[in-house]
Amino acid sequence: MKRMKKIVSICCALLMTISLAACSKPQNETPKTDDNQPVVSADVEKSADVIIIGAGGAGLSAAIQAVESGAKSVIIVEKTNNTGGSLNYTSGSMSGAETIIQELDGIEDTKESFVQDILKNGAHKGNEELIRKFVDEDVDMIQWLWDHGLSDNQFSTDKEGHRSVFAPEHALYSVPRTYKASPDNKEKYKSAAHEILDTVVAGLENVTIDFMTEAKTLMPNDKGQILSVLAVNNETSQTVKYTAEKGIIVATGGYSGNAKLMGEFAENGASYLAGGSFAADGYGIRMMQEVGAKVDEETMTYIPTFPMGLEVAPGIGSIAPTYTWKAAGNCVNKLSSSFVVDTLAEVEEREVALEEQPEAIQYDIFTDKIIEDLKAAGADMMWTYLYEPENGKGHSKVVTADSIEELAGKLNMPAEQLAKTVEEYNAAVEAGGTDSFGRSYDGTVTAYNVAVNKIEGDKYYAVPLKALVVMTLGGVTVNDKMQVLAEDGTVIPGLYAAGEVTGGIWGRFVSGGTGVMGPIVFGRLAARELMSGELAEGYTAKPASNLLDEKLFVRDEAVKTDRFDMSKALTDGEYEASVDGQEGKMNVKTTIADGKISKVEIVEQHETEAVAKPALESLPTAIAEQNSVNVDTIAGATLTSNRILDAVTDCLNQAAK
Repeated sequence: MKRMKKIVSICCALLMTISLAACSKPQNETPKTDDNQPVVSADVEKSADVIIIGAGGAGLSAAIQAVESGAKSVIIVEKTNNTGGSLNYTSGSMSGAETIIQELDGIEDTKESFVQDILKNGAHKGNEELIRKFVDEDVDMIQWLWDHGLSDNQFSTDKEGHRSVFAPEHALYSVPRTYKASPDNKEKYKSAAHEILDTVVAGLENVTIDFMTEAKTLMPNDKGQILSVLAVNNETSQTVKYTAEKGIIVATGGYSGNAKLMGEFAENGASYLAGGSFAADGYGIRMMQEVGAKVDEETMTYIPTFPMGLEVAPGIGSIAPTYTWKAAGNCVNKLSSSFVVDTLAEVEEREVALEEQPEAIQYDIFTDKIIEDLKAAGADMMWTYLYEPENGKGHSKVVTADSIEELAGKLNMPAEQLAKTVEEYNAAVEAGGTDSFGRSYDGTVTAYNVAVNKIEGDKYYAVPLKALVVMTLGGVTVNDKMQVLAEDGTVIPGLYAAGEVTGGIWGRFVSGGTGVMGPIVFGRLAARELMSGELAEGYTAKPASNLLDEKLFVRDEAVKTDRFDMSKALTDGEYEASVDGQEGKMNVKTTIADGKISKVEIVEQHETEAVAKPALESLPTAIAEQNSVNVDTIAGATLTSNRILDAVTDCLNQAAK
C-alpha cells in the first residue's frame, strides 16, 4: 500500500484558504485570532442552524431530518448543478431486514441475519457497532420512504411476484432483502430513493440548496468548534463563508471519480474506470483531515470494483458484462493468460482477481458456438442488448477474427501465449472434471455455468472489460453519533459526516443495497444527533499526520479541456448545430433537461465509418453522463471527436443565452 504524503504545518494547511478568499486587508496585514490562525474574510457570508456539504442521499436525508428535529434553517452546499450525487449513476437498489416490504411478501427475516451477512460480505473488516446501528435504523428509514411514496413505485419482482429479491450483482444475502424500485419520473431520476428525498426537500421552505458551490476549507472558531466552511461559487467566482449555529455535516461522497487517489491506495487503481461522477474526488476527506480528522489508511484501500466495466470514454465506464463465460467463454488478462475461475458464484474473488491484473483489464474470449449456447440457455440478455446490435453501447468494442492468432494480433496480445491458454483450456474441457484453476467441466448446470464448450468455432470474439468503481469505502472515522473523530479519538466539536466520506463501516466489500441506504440512514442519524447534541469547547484544530497530498486532487492539464463553462445556467429544450464534417455536414441535437445535458444525438454525419465509429458511438454517451463537453477526445478518432464536441458546444451556447 502506498503511503500518504505527510504535511504537519497548519500554516500550509491554510494556504489554499487564504489564496481563495478575498481578504479585507492586504495579505501582510492579515489579522490573527487568539489561537494565532489567520482570519479569512469572504465576499458573501451566510448562516443557518445546520450546514450540510453535499446534496447526495446522505445530504438530502440529513436536511429532512434536521428540519423534523427542529432546525429553522438548513443550507446545503452542492458543488454540481443537481442533487443526488452517486444516486444519479445507480438504479438505487435498497436493502433491509424486518421491513414492511418483506412483511407484505410473507418473507421472514431477522436483523441479526442482516448484520451477520454484512460482516461476512465485508470480509469481517467492518465496524460491527455501526453496522448494527445501520440495520436498526434502516427499518425505520425504509418505512419512511414507503410512507412518502415508495409504496406506489414499481418494483422488479421474482417469479413469485415478491418485491424482496436477491441481487446477483453482489454477494447474495441469506434471505431476499433487496428492493429494486423504479422512479416515477425516469427522465429525471435513476432511483426511487433519490426522487422521494428530492421531492420532500423541495417542499421544505427552510432548506436552501446552493448549487455550483464547492466547499474548500473548514474553519474553527475561537472555541475550537468547527462551525464554518469557506466555499467558492463557481458561477460568480465569489467566496462564501457559511456558518452553522449547531453543526456541519460533511456528505461529499467518496473518491471513485479520482483515479489519482485510487492509484495511491490500489496497485492498479489509476486504471480503474469511474462508474459515477468525477465530482466524487474525495476532497471532503482531505478537508476534514485539515482540521484533524482521523483516516485509517487501510480503509482507503477498500475500493470495491465490478469486473465488468465497459469503457465508454477515457476513464469512464458502465456496467456491461458479456456473461459469455457462462457458456464456457474464457477471461484472460492482457498477457493472454487465464487468471480466475470465470464461473465463481463468489463475486468478490472475481473482483479482486481483476484488480490484480496489469491495468485492471480482462478480455472475454468466446466464439459463435458459445453465443448460440448462451442464447439457448436464456442467458444472453446483456449480449443481445449491449453488444450484438449495431447501435448497442458495446458493439464497437467487440473484436472479431477468424482464428485465435488473428484475434491476438488485433488485441495486440502475445499470440503464442493466447494460443497456449486456449489449447490448455480446450484440453481441460475435453478431459472433463476440474482444471488447474478449479473450474468444473463436468456439465453441471448452475446460474453461472449454463453450457460446456471449447474455445473453437467459425468466428472468434473478444471484448475488453476493466475494473469499474461506483463507490469507495475509505474515509474519516466517526463514532456511533456520526461525529468525526480526531486522531487521538476525541470528538471534533461541531463536525459530523455521513455517506461514502466515512471509512471503515462496511469492510473490504460492499453488501447489496447498503451503498444507497447506508448514506441515507447515516445522514438521517447525523442530523438527529447534531440537533440534540451539545457543542464541546477547547478543541485545537491541526492537520492530521497523514494528510492527503493536495496534488492528488489536481486534474492533469492533459485531461482538462475547457470548451464551455459548465457552471452557466442552461435553458431546457432541444438545440441543434451543424459543423463541417469529413464528407459533408455533421448535424447534432442536444437535449437539455433540468438544466443539464440529458441526451446527445448525431442526426446526420458523413464521417469515415472505420475511423470515426468509436467517437460516434461513445462520445455522445460520455458527454451526457458527465454533463460536460470538457471531456477527452476518443483516441484514433480525434477529428470526429472534435466535430461532435464543437457541435454540442454550439448547442450549449444557444441554451445559455
